[in-house]
Amino acid sequence: MAKYVYLFHEGGAEMRSLLGGKGANLAEMTKIGLPVPPGMTISTEACREYYESGQQLPDGLAEEIKRNLVTLEKNVGKELGNVDNPLLISVRSGAVFSMPGMMDTILNLGLNEQTVKSMARLTGNLCFAYDSYRRFIQMFSDVVLEIPKHDFEHILSKEKERQGVTYDQELSADALRSLIDQFKSLVKERLGRPFPEDPMEQLFMAVEAVFRSWNNDRAIIYRNLNKIDHNLGTAVNIQSMVFGNMGDDSGTGVAFTRNPSTGENVLYGEYLTNAQGEDVVAGIRTPRPIAKLAEEMPAVYQQFSTIARTLEKHYKNLQDIEFTVEKGKLYMLQTRNGKRTAQAGIRIAHDLAMEGLISKNDALLLIEAAQLDHLLHRQIDSEAKLTVLAKGLPASPGAASGQVVFDSDEAERLGKSGQKVLLVRTETTPDDIHGIVAAQGILTSRGGMTSHAAVVARGMGKPCVCGCEAIKIDYAKQEFSVDGTVVKAGDLVSIDGAAGRVILGNVPMKDPVLSKEYLTLLSWADDVRRLQVRANADTPEDALKAREFGAAGVGLCRTEHMFMGQERLPHVQQMILAETTEERLEALQALLPMQESDFYGILKAMAGYPVCIRLLDPPLHEFLPSLEELLVETATLRATGQEPERLRSRELLLRKVRALHEFNPMLGHRGCRLGISFPEIYEMQIQAICNAAARLSKEGVQVLPEIEVPLTIDKSEMVFFKEKIDRIAQETMQQYGVTFHYTSGTMIELPRAALLADELAEVSDFFSFGTNDLTQTTLGFSRDDAEGKFLSDYLNLKILKDNPFITLDRRGVGQLMQIAVEKGRRVRPDLLIGICGEHGGEANSVQFCHEIGLDFVSCSPYRVPIARLAAAQAAISTGESYGTR
Repeated sequence: MAKYVYLFHEGGAEMRSLLGGKGANLAEMTKIGLPVPPGMTISTEACREYYESGQQLPDGLAEEIKRNLVTLEKNVGKELGNVDNPLLISVRSGAVFSMPGMMDTILNLGLNEQTVKSMARLTGNLCFAYDSYRRFIQMFSDVVLEIPKHDFEHILSKEKERQGVTYDQELSADALRSLIDQFKSLVKERLGRPFPEDPMEQLFMAVEAVFRSWNNDRAIIYRNLNKIDHNLGTAVNIQSMVFGNMGDDSGTGVAFTRNPSTGENVLYGEYLTNAQGEDVVAGIRTPRPIAKLAEEMPAVYQQFSTIARTLEKHYKNLQDIEFTVEKGKLYMLQTRNGKRTAQAGIRIAHDLAMEGLISKNDALLLIEAAQLDHLLHRQIDSEAKLTVLAKGLPASPGAASGQVVFDSDEAERLGKSGQKVLLVRTETTPDDIHGIVAAQGILTSRGGMTSHAAVVARGMGKPCVCGCEAIKIDYAKQEFSVDGTVVKAGDLVSIDGAAGRVILGNVPMKDPVLSKEYLTLLSWADDVRRLQVRANADTPEDALKAREFGAAGVGLCRTEHMFMGQERLPHVQQMILAETTEERLEALQALLPMQESDFYGILKAMAGYPVCIRLLDPPLHEFLPSLEELLVETATLRATGQEPERLRSRELLLRKVRALHEFNPMLGHRGCRLGISFPEIYEMQIQAICNAAARLSKEGVQVLPEIEVPLTIDKSEMVFFKEKIDRIAQETMQQYGVTFHYTSGTMIELPRAALLADELAEVSDFFSFGTNDLTQTTLGFSRDDAEGKFLSDYLNLKILKDNPFITLDRRGVGQLMQIAVEKGRRVRPDLLIGICGEHGGEANSVQFCHEIGLDFVSCSPYRVPIARLAAAQAAISTGESYGTR
């Protein structure tokens, strides 16, 4: 028969998956001799079977609990329900991963009308006994009987008002007795039956209630947020009670072995005298700093301080500890790895290594890579009082304040005049790039975490809130509204890109300060990682920022971003609207020096490092006005009969836009297909790259351009472009009298390219996975449509575990990547392979890239530190060791 119940001395820290975090740690503390009240743990396996059997306790569990209860009773010399010497117990949840406050606790179980008198007699304290009983009734009724807690709180508040007291512990015995009677009357009124008196019935009802609490709403939401498996189940911990509410020589508290906000190596926490269980966190009374305990109970404080250090040394991590003092005697109720801020996490990991408690590699594993994102952006002062208008998706971290503008041209104009603006759009397009550049931050009412606004903002290190559907934008009135509040153009608004908040008015900001511990830890990471880390950068400024964050090259330079702006857009539109090759070449000749200047700046900023430059990718219509805007404008011009010349030019433009219009632009006339139809466009870009490389070489600057052909599906496409790249490069080197190193390769972003990787490798020096589009084409999901409409349903129903646009889909997209790596390297063992999608800065995806043997990952400059750490963690977790790079 399966074993479901373990006494504390039968378990240990290594049994976490079976006993849950709390149970495993109680067992471990018992094993190392700390003062832990005796108890037992019902395993997570019992919880899983409870749900599998339609919420029935597993066969044999009740008998096993009773057998272990007898042992527990012998250990403490008390008996559950015994009127002479009653045992009282607590029943608490304990999941595998810490879920503080998400599930439920019951204290003082075993009290009834007989045992409460025994407790009063044995302690000589009627107030203590009645206080414990009324607490038990309230907790049990809330957790087990599902009568809302606030109904009891209302009765309690009324009674304190009648008695003229502020705090619970000031209530007299008569008042507490009255509360017990009122609580019981409420239970009978709501349920039609009296509050259960039998302690054994209370126990089994409580065990089932804790199992049920695994699937309460807040627990489900917490698991979704923290990506915790919903099938793990919770353990149940049954523990003999100790009491912090027995007078001024008793108390309860919560403490951390170090400051979880700053990482400072001092005991940090709070306690209350004459209090029980949840009082410290309930906010009913103001707790005192843990340091004050040294004055009130010096011996207890000294013992607790010693135990805290023992636990930190034992677990080799910051510990979050719960304790109770009963009549001057200290008891340990829980220890677990403590939650901490990103700043504290860095300092604690560093200091534990420097103190010799852990190795440098273990220190790197202690840090959650994604948390580094919080350290690199301006943040809202946590002390500030805020008026939050709405919440959207936290698309790009950081915070910004500025006056609201609804138009990118206006954003650019105001930005150039030195004003701080916040660009508010229904959604952004490449047309808005100049407005995004000028803005402090971006707010959209539509779009997901990888929408245009989100991706561009992250790449620029600007805060962004997307998909904020609560705001209703009226472009005609130049305003947006939220639940009756109207915000007009020019009004001050702030956004918090880390939390997705939209805040009225200006808010105080704090600049990030990178600590010496942060820099040291990243240098340790560089010592062990194999993967190179590059950055996605489209400007020299981006490239320099990437270097500042430790990037070893540019993994993606998107040339389409260079085609926007007031000076260039007319030439781009002339190129698109050209009726003949000659007209198109004329426009391209005007663009050539501009492109050459762009590439010169980026290659120079990345001197000595590779720069992967992607040739023009998006459909041409994205550089023209929208079809809808042109239809409205031409209709208005016709109706008014004014400006006939403008009407003719706009009708001509409308015909061209209609001709270029595509039903699904992602799969349309873009990428290398543009270069096939209009080879002169790609030839101009290749020439600009080679000119810049030649000029810099002549100046003695080492350049390593990688020319990338996007969206290929066949070797023949690469042959077509490679001939042009090689010819232009050789001609340019001869013209300038220099030699520079260059390579040509392709972006793998379509399933066919991955499947034919061996053929593509015959004519490619490198592959770079464009996983944003590869995810769309593999899953058949339009990114913005999926995130805006149905992806949340897929995640809520567990059809997909993670958002595939944030965390790489290993089973689908990942399998295609593995095929491409294996086939490509079979043909060309030295083939350079990397990833340049947004996944390149996400820790789980970086781990996968390491596992399948990629050479580099590339991400936005501000995510480079995350990728550096994640790459090191991947190497450490696979037992590999590498030299400094």
